[in-house]
Amino acid sequence: PTARAASRTAARAASHREELLGADATPAPSPADGAPQDYGPSVDSARTGPTEAAPGFGSEFRMMERWVRDRLQPVLFERRQPPFSFLWKWWRRFAMRDRSDVVDEFGRDPVYCKKTEPLLDFLYRSYFRIEVSGLEHIPLAGRGLIVANHSGMLPYDGIMLLHALRTEHPRHREVRPLTEDFVFYLPYLGTAVNRLGGVRACPENAERLLRQDQLIAVFPEGIKGIGKLYRERYQLQRFGRGGFVKLALRCDSPIIPAAIVGAEEIHPVLARFTWLAKNLGLPHFPITPTFPLLGPVGLVPLPTKWFIRFGAPVYFNSEYGAEAADDRILVNRLSENVRSSIQEMIDSLLKQRKSILFG
Repeated sequence: PTARAASRTAARAASHREELLGADATPAPSPADGAPQDYGPSVDSARTGPTEAAPGFGSEFRMMERWVRDRLQPVLFERRQPPFSFLWKWWRRFAMRDRSDVVDEFGRDPVYCKKTEPLLDFLYRSYFRIEVSGLEHIPLAGRGLIVANHSGMLPYDGIMLLHALRTEHPRHREVRPLTEDFVFYLPYLGTAVNRLGGVRACPENAERLLRQDQLIAVFPEGIKGIGKLYRERYQLQRFGRGGFVKLALRCDSPIIPAAIVGAEEIHPVLARFTWLAKNLGLPHFPITPTFPLLGPVGLVPLPTKWFIRFGAPVYFNSEYGAEAADDRILVNRLSENVRSSIQEMIDSLLKQRKSILFG
């Protein structure tokens, strides 16, 4: 009985070793063969192999996570048809009622422009009561680069400039204002500006438009312009690195200076917070007499009287040529000349104005 019990114990040990090492494992030599006693590889090394780490709670948890994910992902994340699909179809048709099926390569929607024309005309003629002068300097056809001062906290100046040329110019020319990036991330406003003709400001877009013989409007002050405090109004900020001059030289385009007076009082910025703006994804968080005190109502612009004046175009290519775009000193000097010209136009309009609200 003792021998049979020992035999059964040895058989169980051998089967257990085969489970650990695999069916092709070579049994360890017995002490009776004269070889040194060897109990074989440890349980951990037999289970994991020579290059794998011993399994622990982390690996078991990951295995369970993969198992749950593989079985639940098709159920939880499979795209299913929403309930009341007929209501969704009706809502999509209703939302697209004032939009065109086809827009241009930059997103301008002619149907949307026509639908919003009464609102823009009300702002232009009745609310801001804009007076325009110098339209004879805008070419009747061909490319042109309008350079204007920037203000207003929101891009009212670009939209009003667009509407002024569309309605007042003899050829009703369309102008494409280049707009800062953050505007396109604002809900509703970014989409509206894009459909009205606004284009994301970058050299590639500007050059492409000029190559198509279109009018574009740039605001070299950029974010610094719309973030000016009330006490800094109508004091032109630095015009960047003269990118608009490089653009005009490379595209063989005239530069048309423009001055806008009245837009800097529609949202009098008393202070601005940059730390709060970073958390909201804005260039700055303005404090005005009405915002944020009155909430969204505080974003309604004040009905100031506007003046827009276009100056005589300047054409640098006839004197310097396209290769001058690589001369940084010359580009900065020409940019400063344009900036000084616009500042003089602004000062002249301010002297003529008697009242902020009534002109």
